[in-house]
Amino acid sequence: MVDLFGEARMLMAGGKGLLAADESDKSADEKRLAAFGIDTGPEMRREFRDILLETPGLEKYISGVILYEETLEQKGDGVADVFPISLAKRGIIPGIKVDQGTEPFPESKNELITKGLIGLPERLAAYKEKYNTGFTKWRAVITIDGDRLPTAQAIIENCKRLATYACEVQKAGMVPMLEPEVLLDGNHSRLRAREVITKTMHALVAALEDQAVDLSGVIIKTSMAVSGKDSGRTDTPEEVAEDTLGALMEAVPASIPGIVFLSGGQTPDEATANLAAISKLVKAKNAPWPLTFSYARALQEEAIKVWAGKPENVPAAREVFMARLEKVSNALNA
Repeated sequence: MVDLFGEARMLMAGGKGLLAADESDKSADEKRLAAFGIDTGPEMRREFRDILLETPGLEKYISGVILYEETLEQKGDGVADVFPISLAKRGIIPGIKVDQGTEPFPESKNELITKGLIGLPERLAAYKEKYNTGFTKWRAVITIDGDRLPTAQAIIENCKRLATYACEVQKAGMVPMLEPEVLLDGNHSRLRAREVITKTMHALVAALEDQAVDLSGVIIKTSMAVSGKDSGRTDTPEEVAEDTLGALMEAVPASIPGIVFLSGGQTPDEATANLAAISKLVKAKNAPWPLTFSYARALQEEAIKVWAGKPENVPAAREVFMARLEKVSNALNA
């Protein structure tokens, strides 16, 4: 029987975090490549992932990588193994995003629920058998709009689906990562974000308990409590830390083996500074669970800009990537 708690704690190894490299084809093309004037398509997506996943020394800072289905069969330049096998050989646990995106919530047209439960057990078994994936991820989207959104119904439905997903993943012998992302979009205050994160986490824990999910074998991926991007407000790292940790300590039980933060549209410097402040406060308040990062854009953006789609820029891009990883890792020891 798989030791899910042990696997989760391996992902939470001290000084290391997770690289979120699970962008869908569309997101990788539009939000990563085209945004920097780089050609799109399967080969360019492979080259973009190769820069990150085959960076020498990646294992010093990264314990696990969340992959997208396309990535499972891709290889790095001059590498015999597909990405998940190559990562595993370097001591990095390969993970896989298993949700299938969002769809409108029938009861509230401006909110979204995540799909992908149909056929999930079969997909999980195939990922585990062929690629030896050790963990998975499912993302739900929580939208804030004043006091109107999110609705209780949308939070509850998304959390029920997260719990159902978690149950199936544990049956398949892998660690489920649960990501109820409270979006940065909007003009809400940081305190409103804290309130919504707290409500969502309470609902998530209740749903997990309802479905008898082993809480010691899950990892929660959460947003930080920050003001909406249209609010005109810039929060200090100390403010972000106080409200983020306050929400988590109110709602997340000590039995959870780890919490990881998404960067959620923050710049690399913002995500690094906020993580450092949270890490410092965690020690001061003796939080019961280890925390680390699970960033996408905040780790990738600088490297993509340097690479610019040109092979001759790969070494420089990897150097920038490793420099950011070092900064974010150091933030954990603030």
